Amino acid sequence: MSKGSRTATRARDGSAVTRKKTFPKNALAIALFGSHHSHLAQIESGLGVVIHARGNEVTIAGDAEAVARAISVLDALYERLERGQDVDQPEVDAMLRFSAEPERSMPNADAGVSIRNRVVTARTPTQADYLRAIDQSELVFAEGPAGTGKTYLAVAKAVERLVRGDVERIILSRPAVEAGEQLGFLPGDMREKVDPYLRPLYDALHDMMPGQQVQKRLESGEIEVAPLAFMRGRTLANAFVILDEAQNTTAVQMKMFLTRLGENSRMVITGDLSQVDLPRGTRSGLRDAREALSGVEGIRFLRFKDTDVVRHPLVGRIVNAYKSLENKRGAGAEYKNEDNASGDDEN
Repeated sequence: MSKGSRTATRARDGSAVTRKKTFPKNALAIALFGSHHSHLAQIESGLGVVIHARGNEVTIAGDAEAVARAISVLDALYERLERGQDVDQPEVDAMLRFSAEPERSMPNADAGVSIRNRVVTARTPTQADYLRAIDQSELVFAEGPAGTGKTYLAVAKAVERLVRGDVERIILSRPAVEAGEQLGFLPGDMREKVDPYLRPLYDALHDMMPGQQVQKRLESGEIEVAPLAFMRGRTLANAFVILDEAQNTTAVQMKMFLTRLGENSRMVITGDLSQVDLPRGTRSGLRDAREALSGVEGIRFLRFKDTDVVRHPLVGRIVNAYKSLENKRGAGAEYKNEDNASGDDEN
């Protein structure tokens, strides 16, 4: 935690407090406050406090709890700058999310993924739990809405382990199920036919590694991106294995995939039961796995919530709007099937 002077006085009406905080390094304080104090404005808006900055000192006024949260956010961001990491709008938003759960500590340098000269950090408490679960368990299920970082963080962990030499290869897979559209026959060879279904996985890879590195490792077999159907009959040893969009697997496919796990391997299964594209009446393998494997030693289940959405802020509002509409229409809505419900509790 940064060193500096702190004073606290109570406002005349007794309903608010004012605290001062000094940051010792001027250059870091400038980065902390943001261009035109944009980061301070973001904290003000998120916590309902008033912040005044002068030099490398801030004065924070508001509800005692909110002021305490603001100080913890500023301290955590300052520590990030001291470690040589950047602070931007998403990082400020991340610290605000962590501060909303006072029983948890703010994230430190360990709450992230180190990839060469880059650190991918958890931006919500659930993401931090997810990264720890991947380190501690051989099989992890992550279920929740779009935009919560389920696939992105899993790919980041996979790349970290491959670069570090902990595994010999990365295997990324997803079912080739069309999202409500009939695309017909696609031109090209087998890889060209299945690549459109796997594009999100390629996108995540290219965000973690230079394009030439990705291509080189794809050609050498160190990284394999393949549809789920190609997994049958294989034993996936010394690998980091990710199954994305698992809500679109059948129960038979899910069992087949899970039993591919080999020696010295990690497997992460991600999906969203509110976005099932299987034919009506077909039960999702993700739901079956959660019911069958709950409580099995060595397996972790994590449930991401709407509040964990870390894409554009509008994505979170879209998720909430559709969820509200589904609740109004009820379980009998004509476009929903059994596995479009998303109200299950986390194990």
